[in-house]
Amino acid sequence: MTAFALDWINLTIRWFHLIVGIAWIGASFHFVWLDFSLRARETMNKGVFGTSWLVHGGGFYHVEKYLVAPPSLPSDLHWFKWEAYWTWLSGFALFVLIYWGQASTYLIDPAVMPLSPWQAIGISAAMLVGGWVAYDLVCRSKLGENEALLGVIGAVALAVVAYVSCKIFSGRGAFLQVGAMTGTIMVANVAM
Repeated sequence: MTAFALDWINLTIRWFHLIVGIAWIGASFHFVWLDFSLRARETMNKGVFGTSWLVHGGGFYHVEKYLVAPPSLPSDLHWFKWEAYWTWLSGFALFVLIYWGQASTYLIDPAVMPLSPWQAIGISAAMLVGGWVAYDLVCRSKLGENEALLGVIGAVALAVVAYVSCKIFSGRGAFLQVGAMTGTIMVANVAM
């Protein structure tokens, strides 16, 4: 593949990743705001935690939040998951194209650790999968019941992963690895 074509593929995926990432973050901010705007009303449907009234584009919206699913759901339920999925898929495509596809240039620093491209890619892939598995196991354990403790464990684990990545990969590769692992954990959380 010519360098010119590779640059255009890179640019296209990069912009797509940026746009869907903004959509994911925007949807997340919207729902955080929505949670804070919920109010208990005198007349609410059974099982409703709170409601919010909104206006946008000349239309009025009435949103109800249930803490558990109501007895029946509509067939056209909109599930905010594709923003996350497309962000991860495009980010992973970039990661493979740039960092795995050109591992000797971007992922490996022989002064840090002399690895072959396949060794670096294997370690990187294992860290992506292992990060999710470790996160999920901790969340499902007794430790996951204490949100403050879970937050501390997550922060410490992130620092340890960043330190270990810096001892394995190039500087740029290490921090992209930590970002890819964090993004993988976030989107796996949405999927599971």
